[in-house]
Amino acid sequence: MNIVCTKKSRWFNVCLAIVLIYPSIANAQRIKDLVGVQGVRHNQVIGYGLVSGLEGTGDQTPFTNQTVLNLMQQMGVNLPPGTNPKSRNLAAVMVTGQMEGFSQPGQTFDVTVSSIGTAKSLRGGTLLMTPLKGADGQIYAIAQGNLTIGNGLTPIASGPQALAGKVSMIKNGATVERLVESSLGDENYVMLELKDNDFSTAGRIAEVLNLRFGNGAAQAQNGRVIQVRAPQNYNDRVAFIGQMEMLDVPAEPVVPKVVLNTRSGSVVMNQAVTLDNCAVSHGDISIVVSDNPLVTQPVPASVGKMMVLNSGVLLSDVVKALNSIGASPQDLLVILQSMKAAGALHAELEVI
Repeated sequence: MNIVCTKKSRWFNVCLAIVLIYPSIANAQRIKDLVGVQGVRHNQVIGYGLVSGLEGTGDQTPFTNQTVLNLMQQMGVNLPPGTNPKSRNLAAVMVTGQMEGFSQPGQTFDVTVSSIGTAKSLRGGTLLMTPLKGADGQIYAIAQGNLTIGNGLTPIASGPQALAGKVSMIKNGATVERLVESSLGDENYVMLELKDNDFSTAGRIAEVLNLRFGNGAAQAQNGRVIQVRAPQNYNDRVAFIGQMEMLDVPAEPVVPKVVLNTRSGSVVMNQAVTLDNCAVSHGDISIVVSDNPLVTQPVPASVGKMMVLNSGVLLSDVVKALNSIGASPQDLLVILQSMKAAGALHAELEVI
């Protein structure tokens, strides 16, 4: 924020006050990165369809055969009663996607196509025209197009590759047919919704808006919702929201956080996290963190499955050392939780 005051007057005090309140915006975030506008949202759609053109990797389930017969009748082809198409070049699929807020008829969006029968692969197939419905049962889009399956998967595979061959995506494969009504608030107000519930952030956003648009322009109702007084004219309201979204809000200091994936054993930290004095014994793994300079290396070599570390050692180095001695993801979880419970790990611990 660059503020220039060329004359000593009562305005100088106002400028000085603003500088004191917001001495630096180097670590600032735009309001649009923190909130969304209530009423502006994605809308999910779903449909049941048929994929054709497969090279013998389709299915012959009863609902697939019935779908083919219904399709033939719609095309004017009348088959004898009890006819079984018995075609493995077709597959029944579910088609899903999401329309952005204010989507207009004629606009396109991506859809995902997934097999619901016994098809081995959807590779090389074409999705036939499929209506996509919203939660209210109304048709909002039509999907159709050639399926794309990447990673060089073969039509007949096993394990994860077989699963991947049963799911595909069509880029811009759906066309919007019906407008989804969205609102920008009532006559007097626009409601902002924080992406993450946070009372302090909601308060800071309200302060910035009141400073820019006048006292009382914004009120934080709770840690999620901020009520903002806005112009009634829609054209003015859109311009107002655009100005509001570009305002900067001073960012809070980042809280140290450690995320542990128990399936893969990966550990992610948003900043350097150190450990205080502690001693952890888990199975045949022992870790001692002490102020005594027992070693000279930042992370000493492990002796068997015992490690002796200096106080203040980085958690990332401890995790590397544990991985080097073959600690399992479950071992990492127990050790980190024990350090957190003992107060030696000063960071939020999240397990996924």
